[in-house]
Amino acid sequence: MATIYDVAALAGVSPATVSRVFNGAGVSPEKATAVRQAAAQLAFTPNRTARSLRRQSSEVIGLIIPDIENPYFTEMARGVEDVASEAGYSVVLCNSDAQVEKEATYLRIAVAEHMSGVILAAASDKTQLDDILATGRPVVAVDRTTGYDIDGVVMANRDAGRMATAHLLKNYQRVAYIGGPEHIETSTDRAEGWRLAHRQAGIAEPDDLLRFSSFRVDGGRAVMEDLLALAEPPDAVVAGNNLIGVGAIQVLTEHDLTPPKIGVSVVGGLPFTTLSPSAVTVVRLPARHMGVTAARMLLERIRGDDQPARTVVLRNEVQAASPVVG
Repeated sequence: MATIYDVAALAGVSPATVSRVFNGAGVSPEKATAVRQAAAQLAFTPNRTARSLRRQSSEVIGLIIPDIENPYFTEMARGVEDVASEAGYSVVLCNSDAQVEKEATYLRIAVAEHMSGVILAAASDKTQLDDILATGRPVVAVDRTTGYDIDGVVMANRDAGRMATAHLLKNYQRVAYIGGPEHIETSTDRAEGWRLAHRQAGIAEPDDLLRFSSFRVDGGRAVMEDLLALAEPPDAVVAGNNLIGVGAIQVLTEHDLTPPKIGVSVVGGLPFTTLSPSAVTVVRLPARHMGVTAARMLLERIRGDDQPARTVVLRNEVQAASPVVG
């Protein structure tokens, strides 16, 4: 028996597009014709009971993020909620704890509860969206891509890492990078920016100072301690996100090495620190704008927009630390 995936492959479209055709959602005439011809050729008959259930969408949007305690994601959630509320939609906030299994549970709930769509900051590169996309529900990726042909809103992560590093290389020689998990593209892209800044400055990349951990405070603390224990420790460090920055600064403070003794750049605004804001270079990420943009894109899809998937890349802004004196 032919499946929705067989029809999609033959028609040259996504399973979500096939679902939209049989659900009566907005699809271009060309794609609708291709889908119906493929279905006829394969003798595909949609499950009418399932189709009836899928039509019962509630005016609810699911927002799945990996760390509800991170102010970066709560700021993004505020942007999503502002747009959704104005359009008459409610937002259900789900915390995956960066666990694929927990994320999969929330995606199943989104389908079972007939949510209109989902905005997702993927837990991992192993995130699976086949089932929810097969229902025709739109999904918009935020902060990181998923490998699926869906809309996305991301930061200019490589450039953020480059800018954070370049500012330190003006005054320091051995600049370390502490990133989150190596399988998360935001972490590796910012690390590539760290590499690029060294190449542009004509400085050999100190690979012993490139480290990956978690995107949490304890991750920043653990790696900063390891870096300080090196025979030749760094004289500056780039924190791959805000919470890593907090952890790194905590350790530096405990060792009486606060900036500018050791330079610090942070990708993302510091949520809390006892340091003067002028002591640290910050690459500000427009998290709320990311949420606003993602929510608008999702609502367009819910209303039937069938244009090709697109990815919006948001620019960053640097707030440089005060120049080193002496």
